[in-house]
Amino acid sequence: MIRVLLVDDQALIRQAISVMLDATDDITIVGQGDTGLDAIAMAQRLQPDVVLMDIRMPELDGIAATEKICGNPDLAATRVLILTTFENDTNIVAALRAGASGFIGKGSEPEELARAVRAVANGDALLSPSATRSLITRMLQPTEADPEPYANPELIDALTIREREVLRLVTKGLSNQEIADELVISIHTTKTHVGNIMTKLGAHDRAQLVIVGYESGLVAPGG
Repeated sequence: MIRVLLVDDQALIRQAISVMLDATDDITIVGQGDTGLDAIAMAQRLQPDVVLMDIRMPELDGIAATEKICGNPDLAATRVLILTTFENDTNIVAALRAGASGFIGKGSEPEELARAVRAVANGDALLSPSATRSLITRMLQPTEADPEPYANPELIDALTIREREVLRLVTKGLSNQEIADELVISIHTTKTHVGNIMTKLGAHDRAQLVIVGYESGLVAPGG
């Protein structure tokens, strides 16, 4: 059973999502909160598999809360899935840098929401849909407010040629199986490469690998 902590300052949103997820056979809501501080405290107490959390909340926003949760060694097994709207939320990349494993629209269908929770709980990044890749690509352009890249491009030099190719495909949104098929290698070898890349780059998960891939220039925005 996948244990989910749901945090959003809108009671109606929490109620609707709770009903949708509790209707599944393998997902259960173990707690609900309405602030970033709630998210941190309840995550520590409940040790959920997934924290499903809004970005804009009182007291402490979802980005800061994500950073605290993902930076806590005691919550190493907990993943954060951000609730947002694809078109308007300009804070997604900041949340991914903070350690979030992906994001899902508040208006998503029940089946899509459940799939997203399962994917994140299984350690995957929710980055495959074209809308998600497009949004990340647009938002990785440097701004005065966020001039520093997530990763030092020199870190890419530590990767082998094969690892760079795997990272390029991860950045383009391919799953492990799709990468294995593309490179004609086993799924086990693919997972090993991805794990080694994460270690070398100090990335929390695949979501942050995508950021590294773009910001290092390995994959050009829109490419």
